[in-house]
Amino acid sequence: MQQACARSSQGGAHGSGTLSTEASLYAIASSTGLHACNQSTKADFSFTARVEDGSSWAQSTAWSINELPIAELAEQVLDRAIASRNPRPITPGVYPVILEGAAFAGLLPWVIWGLDARAADEGRSFMSIADAEGKPAGNRAGEQLFSPLVQVQRDPAHPLLRSNTFFGDGLSNNYLEIIKDGVPQSLSYSRYWAAQKGKEAKGAYYPIVMTGSDQSLADLIAQTERGIFVSRAWYVRYVNPKTLEVTGMTRDGTFWIEDGKIAYPIKNLRFNQVLPDMLRDVDAVSAVKRYGGSVVPGVRVKAFNFTSITDSL
Repeated sequence: MQQACARSSQGGAHGSGTLSTEASLYAIASSTGLHACNQSTKADFSFTARVEDGSSWAQSTAWSINELPIAELAEQVLDRAIASRNPRPITPGVYPVILEGAAFAGLLPWVIWGLDARAADEGRSFMSIADAEGKPAGNRAGEQLFSPLVQVQRDPAHPLLRSNTFFGDGLSNNYLEIIKDGVPQSLSYSRYWAAQKGKEAKGAYYPIVMTGSDQSLADLIAQTERGIFVSRAWYVRYVNPKTLEVTGMTRDGTFWIEDGKIAYPIKNLRFNQVLPDMLRDVDAVSAVKRYGGSVVPGVRVKAFNFTSITDSL
């Protein structure tokens, strides 16, 4: 952290952030004979730099502090903070967008949380099916809801994670296909709802791992005629839980893309977006990185809805 702040100061920016590590041991035992124990480690680096009216932020998480690219991220944050000065306003509307992995990691989990069987069966979810009278009539598991590029797994053994093999309720945290080729494979059943419906309780749908590609974010930008580059999705909240429409703001470096290049910084924008539609409109993905407990790529989305300009940095 001292190295990152020193580099920020040399570049004329105000830098701040956090660097943390943890080691944990978690054990459970039950009267039915279940005994399990896990050991895990985690290191997390988060850094912000501000220069005049420009701002940038980045996060990286790993299982070892030696795996964190601290110097590289600090340099990236400083460069982007400088580049984001003097942002221009644009007219809110629907635009193609490239979401950096950190921004996408703030949105994808909302969809995965929405793959809840009870909410779907009771008609409270975007996964619900209604009959002619509007009453709940099943769920949409097995339907082609998203882009074929959307491939999501629960994969605690992923090399970037190396996380726990069981949950606190004793259920196994084994590998599980959640979304394959854009098709939700199944819904998440709690022990209670599984017993009510005669289904198997398979545990929570995390850690979230989405398959990426060998392309970089720079490759995605180079393939984009015009659009918006979003570094971070901030203060995301529900608008309509049933349709999974959320609102939030861009932050810490938002840029206009023109003819395959970052053209200039733009003022931050508020968005109102139906997240299942966002996953339906994914048309390119980058290589993956780890953010917190998720491993995701950056993505390009054909249409993303911005509603107003905000004063946030």
